[in-house]
Amino acid sequence: MYSKKTLEYFMHPKNIGEIKNCSGKGKVGSPVCGDVIDFYIKVDNKTKKIIDAKFMSFGCASNIATSSILTELIIGKTIDEAKKITFDDITKELGGLPKIKIHCSVLAINAMNKAIEDYQKKSTD
Repeated sequence: MYSKKTLEYFMHPKNIGEIKNCSGKGKVGSPVCGDVIDFYIKVDNKTKKIIDAKFMSFGCASNIATSSILTELIIGKTIDEAKKITFDDITKELGGLPKIKIHCSVLAINAMNKAIEDYQKKSTD
């Protein structure tokens, strides 16, 4: 059911953990499946580039794999570039997900967007 790449990111997730003094944090959860993601970003305020991203997850293999690969996709990107990444981009990057697990890529995007919103709110205060 899962691609080789999805299984690799599940068994060996990248960028797991939290960022102390993060620039932005987002937390989302799905009452349907019980998955929860805490997503952290560190932004260089001069360039507006994401210089670090990490996540903590309580969830299934798809939840962990989608969050993990998303951190890799956004590091080095500007805030505006990161906001253009879609759940479909994550799914394609992983080589596909079972239809019943697509919501995990949506959840990862939502967590990232909340972290970006948190950063933007803090940077305008």
